[in-house]
Amino acid sequence: MTIGRRFPIRFDVWFRPLALMCLLPPAAAYVAVEGDEVKVRMAWAFRATFARSAVAHAARWSGWTPSRGVHGWAGRWLVNGSGDGIVAIDLAPPQRAWAVGFPARLRRLLVSVDDPEGLVRALDPQLGSGGAEAASPGGRPS
Repeated sequence: MTIGRRFPIRFDVWFRPLALMCLLPPAAAYVAVEGDEVKVRMAWAFRATFARSAVAHAARWSGWTPSRGVHGWAGRWLVNGSGDGIVAIDLAPPQRAWAVGFPARLRRLLVSVDDPEGLVRALDPQLGSGGAEAASPGGRPS
């Protein structure tokens, strides 16, 4: 039996009050790895559930982002409360997500968590041992 693990989404101190005003409490923002399933939630703004076997690659992300919240386009989604601790999760095949109540395609997820190395290891222990980083040109989500 595999015990699940929940990784809280990281929130910058300055962003917490704004997130609360937008009804995005940190307590409702997490990535949960439970057995063969991965659940990602940011309150009402974003949710996705997919099989752990759909994770093609996961690594620390070395880019920079000034934005916070939920942003996406063409299957690439940034779900964050901080610019630090971001993990890039590539999915194959693309999965279904829900952003602000609408269905969305999810092929790459950038998510800020309190324990990025732990999340990478939880998604696949072999991925976590290499210390690889996922980078993108210009520091933007790719």
